[in-house]
Amino acid sequence: MPVDRPDLPLNALRVFEVAMRQGSFTRAATELRVTQAAVSHQIARLEDLLGTILFQRTSQGLVPTDEGRALFPVLEHGFDAMARVLDRLTGKRDVEVLKIGVNTTFALGWLMPRLDSFRNAYPEIDLRISTNNNRVEILREGLDMAIRFGTGGWTGHDAVQLMETPLSPLCAPELARELRHPAELARTVLLRSYRSAEWPGWFAAAGVECPALTGPVFDSSVALAEAAASRAGSALLPVAMFERFIAQGRLAQPFGTGVSAGRYYLAWPSDRPVSRAMKTFTHWISGGQDRGMELDSRPRTARPC
Repeated sequence: MPVDRPDLPLNALRVFEVAMRQGSFTRAATELRVTQAAVSHQIARLEDLLGTILFQRTSQGLVPTDEGRALFPVLEHGFDAMARVLDRLTGKRDVEVLKIGVNTTFALGWLMPRLDSFRNAYPEIDLRISTNNNRVEILREGLDMAIRFGTGGWTGHDAVQLMETPLSPLCAPELARELRHPAELARTVLLRSYRSAEWPGWFAAAGVECPALTGPVFDSSVALAEAAASRAGSALLPVAMFERFIAQGRLAQPFGTGVSAGRYYLAWPSDRPVSRAMKTFTHWISGGQDRGMELDSRPRTARPC
């Protein structure tokens, strides 16, 4: 039986979808190549037609209402589906775009060397990678999913655990050869990340008192690794992500003690419909641990990470 559809204000719905994704009328106007006033007008028109408020305008920017959050994933899924069908009708390849935000350390240390195998196995998926320093807003940045490091449990997101990568000191090989006991690390410059508990946690695991921490602070593990390789000091790093540095003789691991600071996860908004590309990528990167992902458009309850 055909569905009784209301008159759909497609242009206004499209403007709303972009504004939600961008988190800003200004950025939405840039993507749509219209003025900010035009975006504001279309949103006001849609709110008037629906008889509900979709955005709260605050001093911190746009905040979607519950009604706006409920409408967005349905529109996003619908516009993506229409785009795929139109591509087929116009003779374009039936390729599904999948946009993934990736923690830089994981991208360089694990994902990039394996991308060719994914693309060869799944040519129907146009995988687009953007890196970040573990600070990512999936919806606002127009992403489908993100690989991030932490302890899980991100509000409003589902996640699949990928791997745990314990932290251990890495330094230049010539420095590593001089170190015989963990306590001797105190004689080196201890390079630090923005997570202040890492070095104290490692020294506790090694059974040694943690020295005063005064070394420079870096905002990424990649920068830490480069500094350690250039003999600037010792860095506490996820060894599995820097095996290439070790194989090249740029870094060495003086002690086997490792300490966990979190895990890598693949995460996506809980209310986002799971596309075939999302399911395929999750299955590939997690070694098949994607049980429970549903290929439908129903909102799903977030599972604990």
